[in-house]
Amino acid sequence: MSHFHTSHLLPTSRLGQLFAGSLLISLMAGCAALGSSAPPPLSFYALDNAHITENAASRPAPLALTAPATALTLAVNPTHAASGFNSQHMIYTRTAHQLEHFAHSQWIDTPAHMLAPLIVSALENSGTFRAVILSPSSASSDLRLHSEIVRLQQEFDSQPSRVRFTLRAYLIESQSRRVLAVREFDASVAATSDEPQAGVIAANRAVHNVLEQLASFCSAASRNW
Repeated sequence: MSHFHTSHLLPTSRLGQLFAGSLLISLMAGCAALGSSAPPPLSFYALDNAHITENAASRPAPLALTAPATALTLAVNPTHAASGFNSQHMIYTRTAHQLEHFAHSQWIDTPAHMLAPLIVSALENSGTFRAVILSPSSASSDLRLHSEIVRLQQEFDSQPSRVRFTLRAYLIESQSRRVLAVREFDASVAATSDEPQAGVIAANRAVHNVLEQLASFCSAASRNW
């Protein structure tokens, strides 16, 4: 006589539950794998002199200007930045008074930190001053330059988009701390596209334009003094 042991057989409904549970776990694991994909890496950009002119290699090098022995010494204070522009965020605007920033593109340093050595270079190249010193420094100076970034932003309220750079500068007599001259400089340069990379190139050109104006301003003010 045959004996059937049915105590180890699972009912059909139980098998269905196990299959459904396994399928659910597999789907959850697949979703988790999809959700764990890394976000796009950050891209970092700099303010420098690399993109300020086109076909620079084909142009003659500018003549080096030498300051006379009686020229003044100028100290350049660290540049400050207005609220909203004092971080590494690359700022853009779509509507007036609303600042936004790119999610995956940043400046490699704050614009204010990157700008100070560019100011020194522009003033040295002007040939007006015997020496241009980046503060803090123990060296004495006849004049001192304070500067503040008012705005550095890519503006999308027109086509093509444009990068606008505004800098406020104060030239001060070091000994008396008297303000000799104040000027606000502004430059706007069209970007070749709405991508952050194109905005960086336009930003560097706008900065170059402003620094040329700044050098002329400091030269004229120092001669008047």
